[in-house]
Amino acid sequence: MIPLELELIEPLGRLHARPWATQCTGVQIDSRRIEEGDLFVAAGPGGEDFVRHALARGAAAALVPGHVHAALATIAGEVRERSSARVVAITGATGKTTTKDILAALCARHVRTIASEGNYNNELGVPLTLCRLEPDTEVCITELGMRGIGQIAWLASFTRPDVGLITNVAPVHLELVETVANVARAKAELIDALPEGGTAVVPDEPLLEPYLWRTDIEIRRFGHVEEPGVFRVGERTIRLDTNYTARHQLDNTLAALVVCDVLGIPVADGELAVDFSALREEEITLPGDVLLINDCYNANPLSMRAALEHLAERAGPRRRIAVLGEMAELGASSLEYHRGVGALAAELGVAELIAVGPLAREYEAEANGVSTRHVATADDAAAALEAILRPRDVVLVKGSRAVGLEAVAAKLSR
Repeated sequence: MIPLELELIEPLGRLHARPWATQCTGVQIDSRRIEEGDLFVAAGPGGEDFVRHALARGAAAALVPGHVHAALATIAGEVRERSSARVVAITGATGKTTTKDILAALCARHVRTIASEGNYNNELGVPLTLCRLEPDTEVCITELGMRGIGQIAWLASFTRPDVGLITNVAPVHLELVETVANVARAKAELIDALPEGGTAVVPDEPLLEPYLWRTDIEIRRFGHVEEPGVFRVGERTIRLDTNYTARHQLDNTLAALVVCDVLGIPVADGELAVDFSALREEEITLPGDVLLINDCYNANPLSMRAALEHLAERAGPRRRIAVLGEMAELGASSLEYHRGVGALAAELGVAELIAVGPLAREYEAEANGVSTRHVATADDAAAALEAILRPRDVVLVKGSRAVGLEAVAAKLSR
């Protein structure tokens, strides 16, 4: 991290500093990750109990903040102010993390790049990403999540991105924002936060059009990839052989390539290998040549459609099984969205559907011709899957994070 004087941090709460320490060179909220010279911020309930542990591991200081989120934002904003790196902020209903992974892989070939870990996209994760900025960092890729109106605006206020990328707009967090139009409004806060001369990279999405009024920034649009491996960016055609084939990930790749074009990052034809963050389209080969697609980090109607289409594409003539957890936070339209996913599973030739969680019962309502069964928990889903699995099956596991479907892949892998 770009060194930060402790005197700037002292007003944010109770500071326990080593007598010799005048600055910190990193920020952590987990005392187990402390390295010498770091600042430990007691971020959660009981966090103060770990102050002694952090200092014993070599922390320069430990802060017990008056307000955790505000303190982290202030610290991160100060680091951001001292950095000359170009900052990219990514938001969207789906694909934020995988697009970040793709963009980081493209940028790291040419410039000193840092990117958020996993899906560090909230009030804790975004400051921790910014606090990894070093004096020689050239590109910083952040991910901004939202649960309601105003959150992206707040995260962007201290991230201060030069480039803002919106991957898409879809039904997410409707219990809080109520309509998909309000999802677009929340995502568009990123556009409003860009500085004069900044660039917004946005999909061809009518719901975003009312927010593309600014004339002091550049607006770059992207659409869909028509031919796998062929990406049209402005006047250029780039051909990439990727280690992934899902159509929605190819669209995310196109978005990342547009950002590279904005940043002046050169991309030549060739191979592109991306290590995606955990629980996102992991492919695991099981005994009997069974292919398990473990995409269980989270789910909404758009990502469910993309995952089921990918299942159909990967399976080809092989039998298709879907283990689908319920989708959370869809508000008044929740039943309708779940039934739509069930209908899509039938349309795409899913042979066996295991529905997990109370709302997941609605998948069965429209899954005509699909053999379905409903279970309460992820452990029950794993047992039900084991009972029906045949050699060469292709299995998709996907659902909202709260369902905990990673247990399915873990049990079968063992």
